[in-house]
Amino acid sequence: SLRTKLGLLDNVPVVVLVARMLWHKGVQEFVDCARLLRERCPAYFLLVGPIDRGNPACVPEEQMDVWTKEGSVQYIGAREDIRELMSLADVVVLPSYREGTPRVLLEAAAMARAVVATDVPGCRQVVEPFKTGLLVPPSNAGALANAVEQLLVNPDLRLQFGETARRKAII
Repeated sequence: SLRTKLGLLDNVPVVVLVARMLWHKGVQEFVDCARLLRERCPAYFLLVGPIDRGNPACVPEEQMDVWTKEGSVQYIGAREDIRELMSLADVVVLPSYREGTPRVLLEAAAMARAVVATDVPGCRQVVEPFKTGLLVPPSNAGALANAVEQLLVNPDLRLQFGETARRKAII
């Protein structure tokens, strides 16, 4: 299984950020969130997406290596199997500073996944707070960690948000 290939234990929740690895996608906040939750609420934090080398906002590969070695997050790169990865996710996170309509949140909803996103236009249009997911202020790793933790420790709430999101997505 993909879970086995990625070295993920069955009983540990998975938190996923799928995006181009750009600073304004909230990659730093995702890493800081993983660090904050490491002791409080063990989970796998997966960064999924390409490193956009031509973009001035690109998170350098060296930085990804440092974070991966540190053990807070796993950077698994650009992938073709996003649907399969999403199916592993207990929580899908998008801590972006700005968005159009984020496809990843629509995909998460369609797959009945609970989400935590930032309270910015785009994300706000997709996430209905306390119904399909949680919204947090941008650039706030502490608020992000608290929201992710709320979902990690409450599987029933995750399920409820995911099911509501899916019902809304298929309308």
